[in-house]
Amino acid sequence: MKTSLEQDLLQTHAGQTAEDILRKCVHCGFCNATCPTYQELNDERDGPRGRIYLIKNMLEGEEFSAKTQKHLDRCLTCRNCETTCPSGVQYSILLDIGREHIEKHVPRPLKERLMRFVLTRFLPNRKWVNLGFGVLNTFRSVLPEHIKSKLPKDVSLRYKETNARASRTMIGFQGCVQSSLTPNTLAAAKKVLSHLDIALITVKNEGCCGALNLHLAERERAIKQAKENIDNWWPYIESGAETIVISASGCGVSIKDYPSLFIGDEIYYSKAEKVASLAKDLSEVILAEDTATLPFKPDNNERLAVHCPCTLHHGLKLKEEYASVFKKLGFHTVPTNEDHLCCGSAGSYSLLQPELSNRLKKRKLGALSVNNPDVIVTANIGCQLHLESGTEKPVKHWIEMVADRLED
Repeated sequence: MKTSLEQDLLQTHAGQTAEDILRKCVHCGFCNATCPTYQELNDERDGPRGRIYLIKNMLEGEEFSAKTQKHLDRCLTCRNCETTCPSGVQYSILLDIGREHIEKHVPRPLKERLMRFVLTRFLPNRKWVNLGFGVLNTFRSVLPEHIKSKLPKDVSLRYKETNARASRTMIGFQGCVQSSLTPNTLAAAKKVLSHLDIALITVKNEGCCGALNLHLAERERAIKQAKENIDNWWPYIESGAETIVISASGCGVSIKDYPSLFIGDEIYYSKAEKVASLAKDLSEVILAEDTATLPFKPDNNERLAVHCPCTLHHGLKLKEEYASVFKKLGFHTVPTNEDHLCCGSAGSYSLLQPELSNRLKKRKLGALSVNNPDVIVTANIGCQLHLESGTEKPVKHWIEMVADRLED
């Protein structure tokens, strides 16, 4: 694609990056065929190719408006288009550049500004999430249905801490929301890994991975969060922690991308590279271990519908590894439809674009339930809570199913 970006912009790293990405695009349209929002809305401006043109025109100095912003806002950042693209266009990076640029030039209505302010200040803070969820849970019975449906159905902790010593140490990333809303995920991971002679430790002052702020055009806040995490992990890395285990694939994509936040920063770039090299999705960790020694109870043969989050499938490119875990551990999985399409959660998307998000959720649940599974399993907290809000079937993180099969 031929470009003529504004000269001032081309002097910046963002401008140079945008130009490189734009020039790779051959506007073939393959991306639209697998884009969830294009499939639902059938509008060129709500598909990757159309959004690329909107961003290109904007960065070249052409007129843009709140309508442009609306079409960029509707993108899920699922990266399905990147998997489909034959030219290797890094659309998600271009989208972040476009969103950050338009945010500086197109003022949002007060309601939107307040909503985004709350999301970027409240959700990334574990203490505020704990407090907020505690209040909402207390008054759950009188809450409006659309709010009640977004709360987890059960947060009772089912797995006990083990006192057994282990010869290996890994850091278990807590995130900002998971520890409050789905505490069984990390507890189950600790239980399973302890049987593999691995101590999964948590770092007290660790915080949000930064993804939410980055995708809402708060880049500097995302960089600050990344720095704080690196600083808090660093003593443990120097002491021999061999892996940063991530059980929420959305956070995994963000942490693996940390080096891109520190280009030109001599101190943090090398540290971010080290962190990115140590960061692994939980499925990778389990797949690499000898699980033959795990003391499994007799299999009750529950039928699992496996949901592969977009961040795991298209972001981390671990779809095959994820599927291999279930084969390795002997789970009974059932076929599902439209595995490539997003469930509509997408971080804060379900809160900012509820109508479209719910349409995608209904479609995804239909695709997952086509063979009437007993349980739906996933690998990301956002997807888990989003899917759970639309079905009576249990929706769990897959590591819980592994922990449930272990002898205490």
